[in-house]
Amino acid sequence: MWYSFWKPRDRFSLDQLRYLTDQLTKVQIINEVNKGFVVEALRSIAELITYGDQHDPSFFEFFMEKQVMGEFLRVLKLSRTLSVPLQLLQTVSIMVQNLKSEHAIYYMFSNEHINYLITYPFDFQNEELLSYYISFLRAISGKLNRNTVSLLVKTHGDEVVSFPLYVEAIRFAFHEESMVRTAVRAVTLNVYHVGDDSVNRYITSTPHKDYFSNLVSFFRKQSMDLNKLLNPRPDSISTIIAAVDEIEDNLYYFNDVVSAGIPDVGRIITDSILIILIFPLLFPSLRIGPDKEMQDGVVTSLYLLCCILRIVKIKDLANIIAAALFYPLEAFTKSSGGKLSGFISDRGFTFECQVPDNLTKYDTRHSMVNVPYSSSSPGLHSDGGVLQNDCSSSNLSLREALLEYVIKGNDNLVLGSLSVLATLLQTKELDESMLDGLGILPQRKQHKKMLLQALVGEASGEEQLFSSKSSFSRDGIGNDINVYHKKIKEQYGVSFLPSDVGISSLVHRFQVIDALVILCCRSNISAEVLWDGGWLLRQLLPYSESEFNSHHLELLKASHEKHASALVEEVRAMESSSPRKEPKCILLPPRKNSSEGGIPEGSSFAAGERMHELMKVFVLLHQLQIFTLGRALSEQPKIYPPGDLLENCRAQGSGLDVSGPKAGSEIRLGNAVPCRIAFERGKECHFCFLAISLGISGWLVLAEELPLKKSYGVVRAVAPLAGCNPRIDDKHATWLHLRIRSSSLPFLDPVHFKDYGKKKIKASVDGRWTLAFRDEETCKSAFIMIVEEMNLMSDEVHRRIKPLLSLETAIDLSSSSVCIPEDSSSYRTHPN
Repeated sequence: MWYSFWKPRDRFSLDQLRYLTDQLTKVQIINEVNKGFVVEALRSIAELITYGDQHDPSFFEFFMEKQVMGEFLRVLKLSRTLSVPLQLLQTVSIMVQNLKSEHAIYYMFSNEHINYLITYPFDFQNEELLSYYISFLRAISGKLNRNTVSLLVKTHGDEVVSFPLYVEAIRFAFHEESMVRTAVRAVTLNVYHVGDDSVNRYITSTPHKDYFSNLVSFFRKQSMDLNKLLNPRPDSISTIIAAVDEIEDNLYYFNDVVSAGIPDVGRIITDSILIILIFPLLFPSLRIGPDKEMQDGVVTSLYLLCCILRIVKIKDLANIIAAALFYPLEAFTKSSGGKLSGFISDRGFTFECQVPDNLTKYDTRHSMVNVPYSSSSPGLHSDGGVLQNDCSSSNLSLREALLEYVIKGNDNLVLGSLSVLATLLQTKELDESMLDGLGILPQRKQHKKMLLQALVGEASGEEQLFSSKSSFSRDGIGNDINVYHKKIKEQYGVSFLPSDVGISSLVHRFQVIDALVILCCRSNISAEVLWDGGWLLRQLLPYSESEFNSHHLELLKASHEKHASALVEEVRAMESSSPRKEPKCILLPPRKNSSEGGIPEGSSFAAGERMHELMKVFVLLHQLQIFTLGRALSEQPKIYPPGDLLENCRAQGSGLDVSGPKAGSEIRLGNAVPCRIAFERGKECHFCFLAISLGISGWLVLAEELPLKKSYGVVRAVAPLAGCNPRIDDKHATWLHLRIRSSSLPFLDPVHFKDYGKKKIKASVDGRWTLAFRDEETCKSAFIMIVEEMNLMSDEVHRRIKPLLSLETAIDLSSSSVCIPEDSSSYRTHPN
């Protein structure tokens, strides 16, 4: 028998298939002796059937005639070893996945053979077997359509009563192995997109609909695990990035499920997200507490709210979340002891690791409390003034809590709150009336809406459109919002006392603008975060100062002047562009203080960071000033053009062009000073030293004199003149110390750091040159040359940016195409 099996035969022939099938039918027991043959026979049959499907239909006809699928199942029952079930699952998976003929697929799915394999009691303790089984389910689901699905379900009348593929797949939906969970999701999505009404009714019936609520419960546990990773601040970011990626993948899966268009699924997922996650967990954690407790869990909640709004495209979900922001914090507090639940060091909240069997286990609608609410919370000015309230007040609405974080929070809290507001503003599923009620409806949308009302003859719209205060004259916008408040009360059990909520777009809009103006004037917030606040403020403002009160204008003007003065002090620092941050930076924003990373405060890296921050904040404040004066931003900043070189300047004498000196290029050495320097221990080199400035650029140059070309040399080393900090040695008057700065800043986005807080920045340490001159007089002349060139460069920088720093000058020059300085007699502008 064994000899005949291994003797040469055409590998891809019907005879080979017939032979293998015949030998397989003769197997009555499987043991260590013949299991190798059985495994090889199963593998070869899969190979032959796949080949025949593409080249010779008689292969599959033989497969059907001999009922080989039945032989497969018989062999499986005989097997007591792991290798045979593994190979059988792989064999069927390969066949199903590669068969192109619809006739062949129909046969494979008929006669209950596939369902028998799906429900067979495999030993899933073996990880390899589980992997093959999940791949087998995924292969089957890939062939599902309206016709094939009927072969895998059992029906009673018009109703599906059994669907083993779906039921067995979701058993592993919460497996600890992420690859298994991913495969199960692929199976379920293939089922959802079949579009069979009876199947859709089956998956949304009890108990199968619990799968969706269990998904949210599992997501909730992952959210809590993420918060534990963040608090306290971790040493490594890699684990957090992995957790965040999986959380976002889960939300994309929710959205994919909803997009399949199955009736009631969107409602089930909406209810689950609100009842299991948002109302009992995320909203309560947004409470305002003492400063030391303010960010514990709040940032995680803000991040999750942003992700849910941005990824899960459900209209009701987005609008209910927005409508709930008008509720006081206490409305979402557990009634037991009145303690706020949430991420706060797990105090007052417990969570079982097991996924619940049904949603009612987490049904919180009976634990919500009715809280009296006034439209003007304590400390709120009716004219939309600053939110001056007691930070511990539970009467603050969630919307006001977000603004409180903007005004008083640190970088994390401000960025998270701004991200929520910006996400709401950009959520297409959100009704415009909701944005208007929140006070964040962009001006262009307000005017468009009022214009439409005026065109169709609605008096209120026409009055508002042509009113000087058209943006704020309308308080009757709460009808649409009340619809969602009613849903929150009736469906989720969260309600107010009869006083209900008062909504005034006038008050709320001024509150938002007030908070954003205060933010833009804060000095303890990073420039990156301020830019986000500036962007949001710009969306809310037309080109008019009528949106600001006198206090706003005074704050902005004072802050602009302060940063203009600070910028003047830092103009010698190097320039750097800022990479755009990923959403993950809500959780791990960039470090803004150089000293935190062990970088010396006086180093170039610290100066670059400081200059970068100052410039971004100045540009933000400058643009806001332009907006408040009703002017449009110019395409280019208002600065003076380059001036001509002074006669007898060193740059002109050295023969440099605007590109500056480069290593290996020739340079005239008329003003150079001879010196010695050792770049390697024991290897001293003789060079000619020259300090050169050209406009707003400057260089330190070491050149080697050409022996055959008098007064000319070859550039061997070049360093930036800016920030070189020349210093004559205290003990050796012929030594001159120079700090050598890098020409650019390294990438500072922490999302790309593998070890946050441990990553060493290569450019954090400045270079150093120590030049030795022949006598003290020569050393001093080199020092004076450097100082003179630095002053020239600094003066040119100040001259160029003068109109930018002076707001009045910038406004006056807004209509001029050429900027000619009136107070600079030593400079002449180029004709071009």
